Amino acid sequence: MNDHISRQLREAAEAHHPDRARMLARVQRGAAGPAVRHRARSGLRSWPKAAIAGLAAAGILATGGLAAGLVRPPQPSETATTAPAAPSPTATPTPTRSAPPATTVPVPAPDPATTPASPHPTPSASVRAQNGPLWSEGSIDSHSTIYWAQSNLLLRTGQPLTSLTVELRIAQTGGVRDTGNWRTLPVDDFTVTVQESGGALVYRWVLKPGRTVPPGQHEFAGQYNHATGVRGAAGDSYRVEAQSTGGTAAVWGGFTPAG
Repeated sequence: MNDHISRQLREAAEAHHPDRARMLARVQRGAAGPAVRHRARSGLRSWPKAAIAGLAAAGILATGGLAAGLVRPPQPSETATTAPAAPSPTATPTPTRSAPPATTVPVPAPDPATTPASPHPTPSASVRAQNGPLWSEGSIDSHSTIYWAQSNLLLRTGQPLTSLTVELRIAQTGGVRDTGNWRTLPVDDFTVTVQESGGALVYRWVLKPGRTVPPGQHEFAGQYNHATGVRGAAGDSYRVEAQSTGGTAAVWGGFTPAG
């Protein structure tokens, strides 16, 4: 009897084709709310209780396997995390300042000590270009170079001179060395010396006793090397002392740049 029931249960289980859609719906309803009891089909009432119990067990096993295959736990969704955008700074209006009223600034008068020297020195305590019968002018020769220079003294006299001393002082600005000298008056009429004295190269011409300088224009020049570059002559000077029938006279000054 038991073998017969077991065989019938196996045949019923093998022939059974579960309605998957309905079973899935039932599972979903069961998960959503309380189980709903249904009346057993009338066709099953004629089955013995043991067969019904076995068939129910087989159905429950099949339904559980199907539900396990159909219903899967929800997978966590991959949500892209986006960093919140930084708040844009709020532009702060810049207060507008009105321009200050125009102010007239007085322009100071130029300082004579910083004013560039004019081509011809103006008379001052350090310059006396004319005195008595004498007139003088000092300048740097236009043929001077960045290695060598020549300082010229132009001297005029309106009367014969019985005594004359001419002195040129070339400041030692670096590398200043004597390379020669000359004058337009006869060489035998003068005693010439060149020496370093007081931080300067000094050229001196002294008229020999018994000699005379005639009226007219005469020139004296000192030549020298110097450190490479354009040499400034601001520290250079000349002085002339003379004696004539009208008395003694003296002139002095500096040397204007060439050109």
